Amino acid sequence: MDFGWTPEQLELRTEAIAFARRVLDEDVDADDRDGRFPAEKWDKLASWGFFGLSVPSELGGAGLDLMSALLVTEGLGVGCSDGGLLFSASVQAWVVIPTLLRFATEEQQRRHLPGLLDGSVIGALAVTEPESGSDAFAMKTVAERVEGGWRLRGSKLFITNAPVADLVICFARTGAGTLGISAFLVETRTDGVKRGEAMPAQGLRTAPIGELAFEDVFLPEASAFGKPGFGLSIFNEAMEWERSFATAIYVGMLERQLEAACSYARQRRAFGSPISSHQAVSSKLVEMRLRLETARLLLYRACWLKAGGRPAMADAAMAKLWLSECAVASGLDAIQVHGAYGYMTESGVERGLRDAVGTRIHSGTSEIQRLIIARSMKL
Repeated sequence: MDFGWTPEQLELRTEAIAFARRVLDEDVDADDRDGRFPAEKWDKLASWGFFGLSVPSELGGAGLDLMSALLVTEGLGVGCSDGGLLFSASVQAWVVIPTLLRFATEEQQRRHLPGLLDGSVIGALAVTEPESGSDAFAMKTVAERVEGGWRLRGSKLFITNAPVADLVICFARTGAGTLGISAFLVETRTDGVKRGEAMPAQGLRTAPIGELAFEDVFLPEASAFGKPGFGLSIFNEAMEWERSFATAIYVGMLERQLEAACSYARQRRAFGSPISSHQAVSSKLVEMRLRLETARLLLYRACWLKAGGRPAMADAAMAKLWLSECAVASGLDAIQVHGAYGYMTESGVERGLRDAVGTRIHSGTSEIQRLIIARSMKL
């Protein structure tokens, strides 16, 4: 791995930070309090080109190399404190679109990619159900072959972007065993598709998360996504993207959180000196720095492998596991450094902790990441 970033790459990161601070980091407290999806900021992210960072230029994207796009994503996390918006947008940019590029037919790409890139179409990945989350093989949503296509029945729950989604990569059971799961591209305007309301949550409140219901939905043959029966492979590929590049926003957030805590500790005085000079406080800041740098290293390695076309399942799991645990621990330390002020909603510090808790659950819980890593060790 080469950490010698070029001046051009570092400039892209700097530009991302500036854009996020100037355009995205406004009214975050109000949006968080109301649980409002800031659609106007989504549109600005799209116009800025976030959804097409690493998409080839011939398909309408910016054509950046993946590691440069990683730095841009990290920069957005540094500059914007709205974890929900960035999480929602990262699902589009780093889960739905890369999976579409990898598995969609040319016709499917022509039909769906332009809208995803310009933000007029919002995408979602639908796996989790009321009775099946980590255990994907327990899913009850089924797709049955009928004349001219498929008939889809079932429901999905806790799906990011579901309440506002226009296009869903939906996984359904089409047979038995490991080859019994298939994927489909479902447009939510299709008869029988129902989108639920956004569900109130502890954190990531501006990310619309909710339910999708499929009531006897007819899908033409052209809706099949990838080969029938290869849904598990498609899902694993999507999760590698989400656990690596999509989580770069949290590295940025850890950096922003540390900078804010250090700045406050240098200014706040107690017992005649800045609290940053007190070992009890400086030790917490050092731990926050260690978490940031180790999480960054693990993430960069997973992304480097992914960018090179190498298997990254275990590395992405390690990066996601460590990053999510660091986010929660550093969220607690940030509040402690700020004291009572950090505990107050108006400070915005406590929101970092609330947003961090969700990282231990989405994209596979911390327990599932440990299971993936254990299997890679043949345990």
